Amino acid sequence: MFINPSVNPSFTDSYNYILMETIIIKRDGKKEVFSIKKIKNAISKAFLSVGSFATQEALGNILSRISIRNQISVEEIQNQVEIALMKEQYYHVAKSYMLYRQKHTEDREVKDKLEFLIDYCDASNAATGSRYDANANVDNKNLATLIGELPKSNFIRLNRKMLTDKLKDMYGKEVSDKYIKLLNNHFIYKNDETSLANYCASITMYPWLIDGTKSIGGNSKAPTNLKSFCGGFINLVFMVSSMLSGACATPEFLMYMNHFIQKEYGDDYYLDSDKIVDLSLKQRSLDKVITDCFEQIVYSINQPTGARNFQAVFWNISYYDQYYFESLFEDFVFPDGRRPDWKSLSWLQKRFMNWFNEERTKAVLTFPVETMALLTENGDVKDKDYGSFTAEMYSKGHSFFTYISDNADSLSSCCRLRNEITDNTFSYTLGAGGISTGSKSVLTINLNRCIQSAMNKGIPYLEFLEQVMDLVHKVQLAYNENLKYLESKRMLPLFDSGYINMKRQYLTIGVNGLVEAAEFLGIEINDNHEYENFVQEILGLIEHYNKKYKSAEVMFNCEMIPAENVGVKFSKWDKQDGYQVPRNCYNSYFYIVEDESTNILDKFKLHGKKYIEHLTGGSALHLNLEEHLSKEQYQQLLRVAILEGCNYFTFNIPNTACNDCGHISKQNLKKCPTCESENLDYLTRVIGYLKRVSNFSVPRQEEASVRHYAKVH
Repeated sequence: MFINPSVNPSFTDSYNYILMETIIIKRDGKKEVFSIKKIKNAISKAFLSVGSFATQEALGNILSRISIRNQISVEEIQNQVEIALMKEQYYHVAKSYMLYRQKHTEDREVKDKLEFLIDYCDASNAATGSRYDANANVDNKNLATLIGELPKSNFIRLNRKMLTDKLKDMYGKEVSDKYIKLLNNHFIYKNDETSLANYCASITMYPWLIDGTKSIGGNSKAPTNLKSFCGGFINLVFMVSSMLSGACATPEFLMYMNHFIQKEYGDDYYLDSDKIVDLSLKQRSLDKVITDCFEQIVYSINQPTGARNFQAVFWNISYYDQYYFESLFEDFVFPDGRRPDWKSLSWLQKRFMNWFNEERTKAVLTFPVETMALLTENGDVKDKDYGSFTAEMYSKGHSFFTYISDNADSLSSCCRLRNEITDNTFSYTLGAGGISTGSKSVLTINLNRCIQSAMNKGIPYLEFLEQVMDLVHKVQLAYNENLKYLESKRMLPLFDSGYINMKRQYLTIGVNGLVEAAEFLGIEINDNHEYENFVQEILGLIEHYNKKYKSAEVMFNCEMIPAENVGVKFSKWDKQDGYQVPRNCYNSYFYIVEDESTNILDKFKLHGKKYIEHLTGGSALHLNLEEHLSKEQYQQLLRVAILEGCNYFTFNIPNTACNDCGHISKQNLKKCPTCESENLDYLTRVIGYLKRVSNFSVPRQEEASVRHYAKVH
C-alpha cells in the first residue's frame, strides 16, 4: 500500500479514510491506528528547522515514496521518511530529521530509565522490579541490583542487531525480518538476550589443576593442598560464572577435593575421620577440617557477586553411584599420576550431602543444586547402597534431584537433560554431569500461540510449526557463527583453555505452553492416548529438525524449559492479544501444576518414557508433596520412576522459615516451633532451585500459591 496523496485535499482525506483501520506498532509494542497527519507534521517541522517550508507538492512527492502496510512499526516508517527525503534531494532536511529522531530517541531512553528506576525502587522485591529476566535468585533489592538492571535494554538491542545482521548474511533479509516479526509477536522468545555471554556449561576443572586460573585471565596458581584447593575453587567458579549467563556446573568438584584430602591425610582418611589433626588450640578433628572446607566453599559461592549483578552464581554438582562413577572416570588420571578412589569419594559424597542438608536448617542456601545419578538394572537401582542412601536423604527432608538411567552414556543435573552420546557426555541447560559440555543458546517456542494462531487462520498447526522450526534452527546457527567469531578473536578463554568444548555445547530449542496448547485443542491433560500422541507429534517434529540441522560442528537438543520468567510473559502477552489463556503462568511440566486430580503415579507416567522420548534436552518432574515420606516409601517411588521411565525428578515439600527468630524447619508448618510466631516464609523451588517464596516475582508467587501438594496416606 503506497501513499500517493495529490495536492487535492479531498484526495488526502479519502486516503486517510482508507488507512483509518491500518494499525502501526509503537516502540513500546502498543498498537494504534495509523495517522498520515503525524508524518506530515514531522516532515514540516524538519523543513522549518533548516529555515525552509514544506509545500504541498514537496509533501506529496515525499509521501509518495513511503509504503504503509498493516502492523508496520513506527521505526520502519521513520526510516522510509529519511530515505524519501534523501531521494528527493532534501539533504539538509534529512540531516535535521535524523538529528531530531536521535534526540528524541535519547530523550525517550532517559525518560524510560527514570520511570524504570522509580518503579524498581517501589517494587516489593528485586524479581518483581526487574523488567527483563527477573530472577528469584536475587535476595536483595538495592543499588547494586538496580545498576545491573539498567543496561539490559541496551544489551537486548545489541544482541538483536548482531543476530539479525548475521541472519541477513547467511539467509537473506526475509529470514531476518521473519525472525524479528515472530520475536516481537511472541511466537518465540530468545532467552538471555540481556547478556553477551553464552548460556551454561559443565566445565572440566583439569586445566585449573595444571595452570591455575592464568589461562582465563586470573592470577591464581594451581592448587597444591586442601587449603589452596578451597580458595582457588571459589575463585574459579566466580571467574567461570562471570563468562556465562547461566549455570556453572563442576561435576568433578568432590572428586578433586577428595584427591587433595588424600594427599594431605592419607588414602584411608575416611576410616578415622574423628582423629585430631589440627594442632592449634581449636584441636579440630579431620571431619571438622573437612566440613569447615564445605562451609568455606558453600557460603562463599552463595554470596552475592558483582559479576552477577548482586545475585549468587548458579553452581551445580553431581553425586554418582559406583557404576556411574566408574563409567565416567575409570580412565581419569590426576597430574601427579594418581587415580580417583571410589571408596573415599563415596564417603565424601555422603558426608557432603548430609552436611548440606543439616546446614540448610541454619541458613537459606540455594547452591549447589545437586543431582544424584543412579544406574538401574532389572527394574531397580543397580547400586543398592546408593539407592538406599538416596531414599534416606529424601526422608531426612533434603532437596535434590535424582537422575536414573539404564545405561551410563547419559546423565543429568539441575534442572534437566538427557542426551545419549557415545563418549559419556551430555548436555543440559542448567546442570552438571558430563564434562566440557552445556548449552550455548536457548530459543523458546510459544506452542500455545503458534497452535492457536495457525488454527485461527485455518492452517494445519503442524504446517505452521514446521516454518517456525526451520526458522529457529537458522537463528541458532547464526548465533553459533557469532560465537565462533568471538572465539576466533580469543574472546572466549573458557573454550581456548579447554574448560569447555565448543563442539560439545548444544544449541537448545526450548518449548513452553505445550499443556496450554493441548487444552485449547480440547485434549485432556492426563495419561491418555490423545495427549500422548499430541506430545509425541509436537516434540517429534522438533527432534526431526534437530537432526536435520545437526552437523559435525553443531548439535541441537530440545528442552521443556524451566520458564521462570517466560511462562509468565507468554501468558500475559497471549492474553493481551486475545488468545485463550487458562492460567497466568504457563506450565513447565506435562501435567497441570494446580490440578488436584492428577495423582503421584500419574505424574511419573506423564514424565515417563512415552512423553519424554523426544526431549533430548530434558524435562524434570517436580513432585509436590504436603509432607515428607519414609525411606521405604521413597524407595518405592524410585522403583516407580524406573518402571515408568521417568529419568529426572525431585520432591518438593515446602520448608518453613520464621521471619521473627530465623528458625528453619524442613516441615510445612503454620506456626514456628521455636517462638510460636505465625510470621512465616516458605522455601520451595521457583522451578529449579530452592528459594524463599517472598523472593519470587509477584506473578510467580501467585503461581506458587495455587500449586497442588499431594497427600500420601
